Amino acid sequence: MNRFLLPDFVRQTIDRLEAAGHSAYLVGGCVRDSLMGLRPHDFDLCTSATPDQIKAALPGERFLDIGLRHGTVTLLPSDGGPIEITTYRVEGSYSDARHPDGVRFVQDIRFDLSRRDFTVNAMAYSPSRGLVDPFGGRRDLKAKLLRCVGVPAKRFDEDALRILRGLRLAAATGFSVEADTAAAMRHKSHTLSHLSPERVFSELNRLLLARYAGRVLRRFRDVLAIVLPELDPMIGFHQHNYHHLYDVFEHTVRVVEAVPPTPALRWAALFHDAGKPDTFSMDENGVGHFYGHPKASEALAVERLRELSAPSELQRSVAFLVQHHDVPFGEEERQVRRRLSNWGERRCRQLLMLKKGDCIGQGTHPDYLRWYQDTERQMIHILAAQQPLTVRDLCLNGYDLQFLGLSDAEIGRMQRWLLALVLEDPGLNRVDALRDLVIERMEGADA
Repeated sequence: MNRFLLPDFVRQTIDRLEAAGHSAYLVGGCVRDSLMGLRPHDFDLCTSATPDQIKAALPGERFLDIGLRHGTVTLLPSDGGPIEITTYRVEGSYSDARHPDGVRFVQDIRFDLSRRDFTVNAMAYSPSRGLVDPFGGRRDLKAKLLRCVGVPAKRFDEDALRILRGLRLAAATGFSVEADTAAAMRHKSHTLSHLSPERVFSELNRLLLARYAGRVLRRFRDVLAIVLPELDPMIGFHQHNYHHLYDVFEHTVRVVEAVPPTPALRWAALFHDAGKPDTFSMDENGVGHFYGHPKASEALAVERLRELSAPSELQRSVAFLVQHHDVPFGEEERQVRRRLSNWGERRCRQLLMLKKGDCIGQGTHPDYLRWYQDTERQMIHILAAQQPLTVRDLCLNGYDLQFLGLSDAEIGRMQRWLLALVLEDPGLNRVDALRDLVIERMEGADA
């Protein structure tokens, strides 16, 4: 078990619990990740000790008692991250399909593992006792298989969020979902509507950012459409347009796969063409068109993200990207300067990445990608040369214009006029040139 390289504060916690006469094991994701050769970020422990006994075995330590009702305390060691420590337990019924109505403490780790969601999460490890794996989790890890512990439908009845958690885990690992487990996910997918929007968003967001997100979107599109109903009209919707090789859904998945794994880009990719089914028309030549689809897609994205209680900044970023994903940057450097001036560097970089992903996802004209690469090179040159992009970059500031005789109301208008000229020709951004332009405009206004 040399794969389990434990931080000192974790090993010391286990040792102190066992020195007090209690058994203690690492459980959950940290065991799974260690067996996969990954470095765990969080460490959870299970122990035969009750919460009061845990505190007695670890005198002088600080604890959070947020999960005390279910036998969980969170240790806050001075030399490491928090550790959730939970008493071995079995759970009663789940009347709300999310939380157990009650728990009962037990003394055997195997009973505790039997209540967990997937076999790869139902393993425990102790430095002194080794691996406890009653449900074949290590075998499923080697087979890259995600399988429920026990009867899948029962696991999902207990907690509907396990469906999304399983899909998120499949997206992160690339594991296949075992047939009975996949069937139960589909059969119980309607229960996802009972979940809080915050928890749904958290799981969906992590799923979209994962390495194998596209694979899960394709294989479980019917399940995900329960919480993202905008996906359903996109599935199998043929575009009848020579720019697109794939239907709207497959194109969308390919764009998700093609953009970097950041929340704004992945969510924008998911929704950028969501409005196409509602805006479809076909001309007399049998060519499909989607006039106004960016605006329709933006409305769908904003509504869904708001209902999912997504962060406000993410909502704004996705709305901008979806709304502008079809807006051309322009082929000339002055046009790129204008975009940078209007939208800012971060938005422009994000939009270019979405446009490149959109081009890749079309599957028809890979040569178009060169346009966006040329635009990107122009943008990098403009930024590296520190060309003026805002009124703050002008060589004449507000005090200079006031000295020339302009009122406060006139200064703003003059700055915007000067910036428009400088965006066309950055060489004008000199004190003498701008002063001459201001004086000429003032004299012309007085004539």
